[in-house]
Amino acid sequence: MKKYFNIFLASAVLATSFSCKGFLDVEPTNATDADKAVKTANDAQIVINGIQRQMTSSSYYGRNFICYGDVKGGDVTLFSQGRGLDQFYTFNHNPQANSFSSFWTGIYGVIYQANSLLENIEKLKAEGTTENFDLAKSEALTIRALSYFDLVRIYGKSYTDDKNAYGVPNVIQTLAYNEKPLRATVDENYKQILTDLVAAEAGLPKTKREGYLNYYTNKAIQARVYLTMGDFDKALAAAEEIINSKVYTLYENDQWVNSWKSQFGSESIYELVIEQNQADLARASLGFYFMRRSHQTGALGNFLAATPFLNALNQDAADVRKGVMLRDESSTQRMGSCYKYLGSTTFSGDKGSSNYTAVNIKVIRLSEIYLIAAEAALKASTPNPTKAATYAQAIHKRSPNLPAITAANVTEALILAEKSKEFYGEGLRYFDMLRLNKTITFDDAFAGISVPTRETSINRSFSRTILPISQDEINANPAIKAQQNPGY
Repeated sequence: MKKYFNIFLASAVLATSFSCKGFLDVEPTNATDADKAVKTANDAQIVINGIQRQMTSSSYYGRNFICYGDVKGGDVTLFSQGRGLDQFYTFNHNPQANSFSSFWTGIYGVIYQANSLLENIEKLKAEGTTENFDLAKSEALTIRALSYFDLVRIYGKSYTDDKNAYGVPNVIQTLAYNEKPLRATVDENYKQILTDLVAAEAGLPKTKREGYLNYYTNKAIQARVYLTMGDFDKALAAAEEIINSKVYTLYENDQWVNSWKSQFGSESIYELVIEQNQADLARASLGFYFMRRSHQTGALGNFLAATPFLNALNQDAADVRKGVMLRDESSTQRMGSCYKYLGSTTFSGDKGSSNYTAVNIKVIRLSEIYLIAAEAALKASTPNPTKAATYAQAIHKRSPNLPAITAANVTEALILAEKSKEFYGEGLRYFDMLRLNKTITFDDAFAGISVPTRETSINRSFSRTILPISQDEINANPAIKAQQNPGY
C-alpha cells in the first residue's frame, strides 16, 4: 500500500511516497491521503512505518547523512576524486552547486509527515475517539526531534559556538502552500527538540522494540543533545538511565564483528530496517560506498580510512574492530575499506548473503551511550574521573593489549579517540569535532588529492563547515536569502 503526502515548505512542493509492505499486515481504514487515512492506532503505526522508511532514503540515514558525518571528520580520505559524494571531503559547496539540498527537503519531508500525523491524532481526539494514540504520538515527536537535531547540525553553527546564530525553520505544524518560514536560532531549535523529547517520554514503552522507538531511544537522543549543548550533568543522567536499565548489553570482544551480521543485537538501541527490494539502495548503499573498488561487484571505492585513523586502529593488532576492515585498492596491506554495512568482509549481510546490501542502519548503539557517559562524567559540574574511566574502559577493552583507561589517565582525548575507532563509518566523527572545536586534519597526501576549496586543517571557524541554504530554496523563499550562512 502507499500513502501520499504533499510536503509544503517555502512554497516548494515535495511529493513523497512510501511503501509499508513487510512491516504490518493491517490494512488502513482509508489510504486515500494522510489527513483521512488515520482512523485507528494501527493506521497511525503504519504511518510511523512509512516515516521510518523515508528516513532510510539515500539523502538521510540510508547513505548521505552517515557519509556527511564521517567523510568531513578527518578519519576518511579519497583515493580518487569524482566517484561520488567527494564534495563532502573537499567542502566544495555553494548555493548553486553541491549544496546537497536533499538534506533540507528530505528531512523536512520526514518532519512534515510527523506534523501531519500529530495534527490528525489531535483532531481525532477532539472528535472523541476512543483509540489510544499515545504510542504513535510519542514516536512522531521523537522522530521530529531527531530530525531537527540532524538538520540544525548540518545548517547551523555548533550550540557551544554560537547558539544565537541561525539554525533552521521551526516548523511544527503543516503549512499552507504559500507559507514561507524563516530560520529560527540554534537555541530555539534545541529548545523545540528538547520540548518534543520530554513530551514523548511518557508514551514510549521501556521494553525493546526491534526496528521501532522506545523510551530508551528517546533518552539516547537526549543524551546526544545534552552532550552537544555542553550540559554534561543532564547528558550523564540520560546515559546512565539507559545503562542502568540493563535492557541493552555491550558486545563481548568475540561478538563484536559478528554483530554486524545480525539485526537487533544486544547493543542496538535504534535500528532503521532496510529490506531487500524495499528501499534497499543496492550499489548506492552505505556498504558499497565504504568497500573496496571492485569491477566484479560494481563498487567504486568511494571512501577509504585515513592514515592517522589506521595508525590508531593498528596500535593493537588484536583490536576486534579491525575485523570489519579489509584491504583497499591502494595495496594488498592497507586495510582501509570498511565492511560494516555489508554485514562482514564476506558479504554476509544481516539477513543472509543474498541481502548483503539490505543491512539495517544502526542509528544508536549502547557503546555510544557508554562513551557519552564517560565524557559527561569527566566534565560534569562535579567531575568523576573514576566513573568516566569505568565507562570508557568498557569500550577501550576492545583493544585488549593497550593500557587500560583509569581514573589517573582518563582524558577527553582518550575518550574521543575511542569513539573514533568504535564508530568509524557510522556518521558521528564530524559532529564531535565541531562541537569540541577540534582541528580536523585531512589525509590529502595519501593519494595526492588537490583540494583548493579548503585547507588541509580546519576547525569550526571555517565557513563551509555548515552547508549553504540552496539557491532553489532562496528562489522559493526570497526572504531567507538574508539569512544565508556566512561565507556563501
